[in-house]
Amino acid sequence: MIIVKDLKKSFGELEVLKGIDCHVHPGECVVVIGPSGSGKSTFLRCLNRLEEPSGGEIVFDGQNVVDRSNDINKIRQKLSMVFQHFNLFNHLTVEQNLTLAPVKQKLMNEAEAKKKAMELLTRVGLEEKADNYPAQLSGGQKQRVAIVRSLMMNPKAILFDEPTSALDPEMVGEVLDVMKALAKEGMTMVVVTHEMGFAKDVADRIIFMSDGYITEEGTPEQIFEHPQQERTQAFLRAVMT
Repeated sequence: MIIVKDLKKSFGELEVLKGIDCHVHPGECVVVIGPSGSGKSTFLRCLNRLEEPSGGEIVFDGQNVVDRSNDINKIRQKLSMVFQHFNLFNHLTVEQNLTLAPVKQKLMNEAEAKKKAMELLTRVGLEEKADNYPAQLSGGQKQRVAIVRSLMMNPKAILFDEPTSALDPEMVGEVLDVMKALAKEGMTMVVVTHEMGFAKDVADRIIFMSDGYITEEGTPEQIFEHPQQERTQAFLRAVMT
């Protein structure tokens, strides 16, 4: 579903991605781990062109993402993104946050959008928060609303950029539970995270990034039990103790 070839990204003189090759199969949950500054979030943001790649190729569901003649907004409807800091509209209620995009994009009318919003909110245990504003929600609730907002567009894949790193520790579990359920249902997911337990339990494949390269990838068992690279071993020693 996602094919990446020789992806490069520089910010001025700073080379952040130095030639990334990878693929994501339909229904696969790929978790990206690695030290801070290794290029993980930049890689994710390039996949739906929130960052413009400096070179290389990205194909999503048969469409060239890098080709300017393709409508990136149409691509982003199907390649959705959940951000670290939720990015909800504070002046809109939860329900309005959820129905805005699908109605604006004419994917459904207002009644259909409201119905779907309530179904999805019920699924994540937030149906009673539909009329609340984001300021009235906890961090974990905001992030669950942000995930529902992605699902409102019927995406084919969802990108998660460190979705729990802005949360208090006790709220992390409620967000990861929603993500685990999505993975079980076969949603194609690419997740940048520091949550090693989630990576171990849920990932079909783990990508380890370091210094702008993918330096190792494999199943959770391969990466956590038998890492091949010294850099991977050192990282895991630091985060798993």
